[in-house]
Amino acid sequence: MKRKWKILLIVTLIVLVSGGVFASIRFNERGIVEVQTGKAVRQDLTATVTASGEVKPKNYINLGANTLGPAPITQILVKEGDHVRKGQTVALLESVQAGADVVAQKATIDTALADSAAAEAGMASMHDAVQTAQATVARNKTELERTKLNIDRANELYKAKLIAKQDFDQKQADYDTAIAALGEAVAKLAQAKSQEAQSRQQLDSAQKRIAQLRANLTRYSDVLEKYSVFSPIDGMVTNLPVRVGETVVPGIQNSASSLIMTVADMSVITAEVKVDETDIVNVKLAQVADVTIDAIPNQIFKGHVTEIGNTAILRSTGLAASQSAVSNQEAKDFKVVIALDNPPDDIRPGLSCTGKIVTATRQHALTIPIQALTVRQRGDLEPIGKNKGVQAATKTDPAAEKAKKEELQGVFVVKNGRAEFQKVATGITGATDIEVLSGLSEGDQIITGTYKVIRTLRSSAKVKVDNKAPVIKSES
Repeated sequence: MKRKWKILLIVTLIVLVSGGVFASIRFNERGIVEVQTGKAVRQDLTATVTASGEVKPKNYINLGANTLGPAPITQILVKEGDHVRKGQTVALLESVQAGADVVAQKATIDTALADSAAAEAGMASMHDAVQTAQATVARNKTELERTKLNIDRANELYKAKLIAKQDFDQKQADYDTAIAALGEAVAKLAQAKSQEAQSRQQLDSAQKRIAQLRANLTRYSDVLEKYSVFSPIDGMVTNLPVRVGETVVPGIQNSASSLIMTVADMSVITAEVKVDETDIVNVKLAQVADVTIDAIPNQIFKGHVTEIGNTAILRSTGLAASQSAVSNQEAKDFKVVIALDNPPDDIRPGLSCTGKIVTATRQHALTIPIQALTVRQRGDLEPIGKNKGVQAATKTDPAAEKAKKEELQGVFVVKNGRAEFQKVATGITGATDIEVLSGLSEGDQIITGTYKVIRTLRSSAKVKVDNKAPVIKSES
């Protein structure tokens, strides 16, 4: 009986001691937070901006109708995928009326040219008549001078009674005849000059009419030419949405009824991506980029930034934010164009793509995992007891209250089993790590997880490091 009580007493003591030890351990572990840690290490770091978009040629032109009104398509001289040259005719529209106007105008010009030739011939004839009349006047003047000398000599001889009255009268008649002949020649010369002036006016009028008709022909020919569609650049036909017989309408922008085809210059291919407004400030011209195309998997194409948009684009509508009459707080993007250095031959406009733009690089930079970075208010970092005392002392001090609400960026460093908040200054951000400019040293043990722990952890809290990989439970 005594033996039984001894055994029972011993067992009771063992249970009590074990419970005390367990309670002591649990008491000592009270308030200890289980954390995951990493170290501040040096490595090469690359900051990138990732954005999605589509492949586009740098230069492409939508060809539409330039006619005066709707016109049916009579011929399409190319097919989608064909390469065309600058100035090549790619399509024809119905141009019966415009062609008839050109033909009629050419016939009118031919008639005017014939009238001009007749006027020119008449003027040449009148010019010859003027020259003949001038020669006649000159001859009559000479004859008048000769008869004037004869009558003067005869008058002296007649007074001296050396010639007969009949001879004197004959000399006088010759002189009068010469005067009359000269007057008649002068009149004919004036008439010939008047007719020559009229012929010249007729010729000038005919030539001016020809110039006017030719100007009209140029206008009619220009109208007719608009019924022929030409390629303005060397390129490839990338879109051909119409067929022969369909009617195209001019002057309507962004309308399916006005588009005949799209010709793209495939010599320079770009990736047009939309970069988030928070990242656009880091993007600069000439930065290198890696472009992946969904339709061409497992390949990366090198490129560089050639254009950065200055207008914000609303993500929901794709319209420029400046077109909105009211302030809009929704997400915005900016257009960035990346020129591909060596685009593949089988690339096509419109293919979806993703661009990774390298905005900065650092060699041998001190880095930490991004998830380790957190923000705390200055007042939350003060010891609890001290914080209460300061709070009571500075309750009416606005400057102190404002200082307590100052947000500090930093990480929690493990020191002597406690988490100590350390303010840090950061630099560029990589895919998973961020550069530390000050506040840490290489090899410092920092708390990296979990997210819930980092979000709620207080400075000087006791921590227990557990970096074991989490056990993934399989679903039965």
